[in-house]
Amino acid sequence: MDGKTLARIGAVIFVALAITATAIEMNRPADRPDDPVTVAQPVTARDPLRAELARCSGMGEAGGRDPSCLHAWAENRRRFLGQPEPAASTMPIASDAPTTLFPTAPASTPDQNGSR
Repeated sequence: MDGKTLARIGAVIFVALAITATAIEMNRPADRPDDPVTVAQPVTARDPLRAELARCSGMGEAGGRDPSCLHAWAENRRRFLGQPEPAASTMPIASDAPTTLFPTAPASTPDQNGSR
C-alpha cells in the first residue's frame, strides 16, 4: 500500500468515528435537567437587589431622586467593594433623608423682616 491509500483509509475511519460519536451524543438523554442554563428563573428569585436596580435604571433621571434607588445603589456598591454589612441600627433609612436638587448650593435663611 502506498501513502495515498493509507491517508484515505485514515480519513474515512476518522469521519466514521466522528459520525458515530455525534449520533451517540444526540441520542443520549439529558443528564442534568436542572442545569442553570436551561432553567429560567425570574430576576427576583435570584436576587431582589438586581430587580430593584433594573427598576431604577428604567426610571431614568428620576432614579437619582428616588430614596429606594439610592439605597439599592448604596447596597450594590457595598457588595461590589466587599465591605461588611453594616449593623441594622447604624444603617440610615434613605426615605428619612431629604433630597435636594442642588445639594452644594448654600441655603438661604430669612432675616428678621421675613424676606430673603
